[in-house]
Amino acid sequence: MPRRRAKPLTATDGAAPHQRVCEAPGCRLAGEHRAPRARDRLNEYRWFCLEHVREYNKKWDYFAGLGAEQIEAHIRADTTWRRPVWPLGARRSNGPYVHIHDPFDLADDAGLGERPQPKFDGSEQLTPAERTALDVLELSWPSTRADVKSRYKELVKLHHPDANGGARDAEEKLKQINAAYSTLRASEHLPAE
Repeated sequence: MPRRRAKPLTATDGAAPHQRVCEAPGCRLAGEHRAPRARDRLNEYRWFCLEHVREYNKKWDYFAGLGAEQIEAHIRADTTWRRPVWPLGARRSNGPYVHIHDPFDLADDAGLGERPQPKFDGSEQLTPAERTALDVLELSWPSTRADVKSRYKELVKLHHPDANGGARDAEEKLKQINAAYSTLRASEHLPAE
């Protein structure tokens, strides 16, 4: 026997579907547009009509009540999708045998244990031009901006052409000192104090 198809339901058949009402005070329009309740409850919504959801969105501030440091931390966490991060090269292995349980330190006796890590003094971040500038000013790393400035003043007094009777070699040395000082003054790697 052939099956009969059921007649499709129309909007007038059965009960009317549940319809939300706008949550704005005094508004009786349909609440068809959602907006988040709060920063810590983004999956809970308030329902508004189009006019009131626009008004709500203009007034709503996600970062309301947070300080500048908290906002910066929030933005930084969001740039990596809130996953843990670490500086490149910071998670180094201590050798191929680091995961072996060795209660008697046999691996250390055989020279297979932890290898000493090289010590970094921060000078590896300097550019070649900055290293040359430190050499011209006869300074060593680490040097502060105050050290650079005081050494610059000393060398200018020492090599100024007026103090050396207009000697050409003193003038050339002064040009090198000025260039080195300009390079170090523009450097981002020198600490202030």
